[in-house]
Amino acid sequence: MRVVSLVPSLTEAVAASAPGVLAGATDWCSRPPGLDVVRIGGTKNPAVERIVRLAPDLVLANEEENREPDLAALRAAGLEVLVTEVRDVPQAFRELERVVAACGVSARPRWLDEARSVWSGLPVPRRRTTAVVPVWRRPWMVLGRDTFAGDVLARLGVDNVYAAHAERYPRIPLPELRDAAPDLVVLPDEPYRFTADDGPESFPKTPCALVSGRHLTWYGPSLTEAPRVIGEALRAALR
Repeated sequence: MRVVSLVPSLTEAVAASAPGVLAGATDWCSRPPGLDVVRIGGTKNPAVERIVRLAPDLVLANEEENREPDLAALRAAGLEVLVTEVRDVPQAFRELERVVAACGVSARPRWLDEARSVWSGLPVPRRRTTAVVPVWRRPWMVLGRDTFAGDVLARLGVDNVYAAHAERYPRIPLPELRDAAPDLVVLPDEPYRFTADDGPESFPKTPCALVSGRHLTWYGPSLTEAPRVIGEALRAALR
């Protein structure tokens, strides 16, 4: 079987579950390290003709990360495209099972069982924390409603201030973000790469947690570590 993945988290999941199946992946597919497959461009601008030449049995995509015109072009070329939709942690597990089965994996991968166990065994948070979660700046954009990352944080005791916003990724002016007066600002390193020198200075009166974007936004083997890794970052910021 030959699979092309247009989603970094799915690339990691397939590589861990069905070694040798991946024929192509995006330039942003950084896991596992040293992955040796044909690179087919970005998630938003894949090289459709290059993918077609690879003659994959299946192309993996995501309704949020990939553009419908690109997926339509792949289908028009006769390729099968599996599109995932992930808005919360339980849905992520269901979609991952669907993906690995479509890639010819007959038994559920061990890492997937481990991840399920980790998330089902989470203790009830002793306290709730409110947070603003920027994902971009210039302009400032934050997590809004129905996002996987928002559900991850909620299960770790962090309530997104904009969880009830009409948009999933609203643009909010910086003064309004400050006026929201959250307990915490959560700054992931992707899609925008927030760092200690780029982001926290905009919120001088609020603790800022710099977190791994892979553990906050990816659904795949990183789910086994996400509660621990993100939890450590949150606790460190609130000390």
